[in-house]
This record gives sequence, structure tokens and C-alpha cells, in this order.
Amino acid sequence: MLYLHDVWVNWFEGEENGYNVCHFHEWRKDDGVELLDQVPLLKIDPILFNYIENDLSELPQQLLDDIYQKAYLRKNHERVQLEYCFVVSDGMGILAVDTIGYNIPIRKSRLIPRQEQLAYEMLDNHDPITYSFNDQRALKDFHILSPSPELMNGLTRKERQLKQLMFMALDQLYSSKNVAEVRYWFTEWSPEYYSEIQQMDFDHAWLQLFEQSKYGWTSKHEKFCENLIKGQPFFEKLWEMEHGPKVN
Repeated sequence: MLYLHDVWVNWFEGEENGYNVCHFHEWRKDDGVELLDQVPLLKIDPILFNYIENDLSELPQQLLDDIYQKAYLRKNHERVQLEYCFVVSDGMGILAVDTIGYNIPIRKSRLIPRQEQLAYEMLDNHDPITYSFNDQRALKDFHILSPSPELMNGLTRKERQLKQLMFMALDQLYSSKNVAEVRYWFTEWSPEYYSEIQQMDFDHAWLQLFEQSKYGWTSKHEKFCENLIKGQPFFEKLWEMEHGPKVN
């Protein structure tokens, strides 16, 4: 088995979508970066890699058996053994995974570029290991609280976080079933359609607002999101994590 040593990881926990597992250039000073003293390195096929990167489903049991207790975290000059921790690559992408003792990829991290390159070189002449697994991704249902990758492609970490906050606020707006409120916010987004919006029922107005606002991320989106969350402490806290306290 191949091993990487002295691997810096920045765990993103409970992320089913790979776009939220930030690449090195998006790591922040206040992220909790850890150092893996030793970690198994596996080459797998692209289908399984995509399954691990973009889902929180059960990992192949044989894979878990192969890497069981072979990784160590360095903490305060001590080596701490980890039950199921490994680095996987299909030759194109690469990902560190820690199940924290479960059989699903709870924590995921990218690698720093130098270690990515080293891993690719180590795996270059190796064939992928074939693991059998139950691929349920065809059934995966993207929705407003788990947006499809196409809605997040090309955005920065901050933009992705704010966009997901806007979607959370829109989801809450949907649950309110308040037609006057949804007309108000749709008019905020598209004031030129004021008269048409006033004739819309709740579902039509909300769906049109969602459809018009779900692509891209602009200053218009940002201002709309800031206004939409005002007066909601939980959402304001999430805003402040990305922006600093700006909501009045």
C-alpha cells in the first residue's frame, strides 16, 4: 500500500457536494487545519471517486477494511491513530477522507498543491483498485437546500456560502405561504414586473423568483440576500461569518 506523509488537511464536515470542499486557495486563516502524519493513498476508478466526492453514502466495505487503522494524525507531538482515514484519487481529482469511525465519508479535504502533485506522481504507474459498491447517485435529488453543481460552478467560497444562505431564506419564504410577502420580494428582485407580480398566486410568484435568481452571483444577488435576511438572527449570523456585521 502507498502512503503519504505530513499531509495538511482542512476538513469540511457533512458535505455531500464536492463544491463545498474548498480547494487550497480558498482555505482561510480561521479554518482548523490538521496534519496527518501518515495516510494510505488509493487509486480508484472515476465513478467511485465521484461517488465519494459528491455523496454521503456508504463506502465499500473492502476499501474500509484495506485502510483500517493505517492513518495517523499528528497532535501535540503525538501520533493519534485514526480508524478510517485515507486519500483517494482517480488520477484527475484527489480527496482526503475521514469517516470518524463511521462507514460514510463524513469529513473531506482537498490537499495542498505540492502534496497533490506528489500523490499524482506516486499513482501514475498504478492501476485503479476496483471496489464494488451500490451506486445510488442516479436517485440523488438536488433541491434548494442542496443545489446542483451547475448553480455553484465558477463561484468563490464566499459567493457559494452567500448563495446557499439566499436559498435557505427563499426556502423559509416558501414555507410561510404568505402571498403578500412573496410578491413583495419578487418585486424587490424585478421591480419592472410590479403589475404582473401583483396578479400572481403564491406558488407562481415564488417559483418565478427562484428561477430568476438561482443562476450566477452578482451584486444584485448580494443586496437582495442582505435585505431578505434582515431581522432573522440565525441568517444574519451566517451573513456576518462571510461579510462582517453589516446588516442593520
